[in-house]
Amino acid sequence: MNRSLSHFWYVAAWLLAGLVVWAAAIPVAMAHESRPAYLKIDETAPGQYSMVWRTPVKAGQRLPVVLQVPDNARNLQDPVIMELADSRLERRRIDAGPEGLGGKRIEFPGLQYTITDVVVKVKLLDGRSWMVIARPSEPWVTIEASPDVLSLVGDFLWQGMYHILSGPDHLLFVLGLLLLVSTGWMLVKTVTAFTIAHSITLAAAALGYVQPPGPPIEAAIALSIVFLGLEIIKARRGGTSFSIRHPWVVAFAFGLLHGFGFASALSHAGLPPGDVPLALLLFNIGVELGQLAFVAVVLLLIRTARAFLKRMPPRAELLPAYAIGSLGAFWLIQRLATF
Repeated sequence: MNRSLSHFWYVAAWLLAGLVVWAAAIPVAMAHESRPAYLKIDETAPGQYSMVWRTPVKAGQRLPVVLQVPDNARNLQDPVIMELADSRLERRRIDAGPEGLGGKRIEFPGLQYTITDVVVKVKLLDGRSWMVIARPSEPWVTIEASPDVLSLVGDFLWQGMYHILSGPDHLLFVLGLLLLVSTGWMLVKTVTAFTIAHSITLAAAALGYVQPPGPPIEAAIALSIVFLGLEIIKARRGGTSFSIRHPWVVAFAFGLLHGFGFASALSHAGLPPGDVPLALLLFNIGVELGQLAFVAVVLLLIRTARAFLKRMPPRAELLPAYAIGSLGAFWLIQRLATF
């Protein structure tokens, strides 16, 4: 990459680093908890239902979302609540009267103040079953005829896209990879290696084959960002290393860690085993689409900067790398403190 073009990479990188810092500064009240809550509704008799309501827990704090059934429904017994390490589980049985829940809303007060969703699985006595997703912009679901297949596909694709695009740590790592590569072919190899790696561990964790502890994984992801920032600085100063010569290897190795991070959005949702493969496939495709969209934005910024900027001060070239490394170090310390 010639010197002039590298300036454009760093202009784009600095702008995006600023956006990521802004995203990371979202107030704690909004939370960066993006694992979905899960509600399972089974009709056990005409108008009667068993419900399993699961909300994720992070750092001892439960997702501030509650389950609200229609006014005509009454509990057949007191709800049974279990406090698990990663979630809060509530089981209840309700009687919704002769008309049942058909056409009625199940609401989730508090969801509108979060950045997560609620996955709802419904199974009725007549054999119909489906999944639907409640979002912060529409914190309720209506129990009615099964939604079409395209609606379900769109829900889980969006879930994957939203998960990566709302995760500044994952985006910052991808940005660092883009800054570390020196040619177009190497960029293709590096992004492909990252994609393959995180797809492997995402599938392994979501399907239950591997269940690594969450806090160490999150800390390791932050450490990968620190490492990448240091390698970018070394490369800009004319140094070399295995990572600089073979960034695709580093992308694959750390991609395995990031895949475990992506998996948290599905593996802790409590989806029934039979529903996981479809949700996993659609979610993973959504992650890839979100990643490609991010890379496309970076390349567009580079192209735009190329038309307006001719030169940057040499010292300014290091600012994005320092920003990436510093933010990674901040996250590392923050996540180590939660162990």
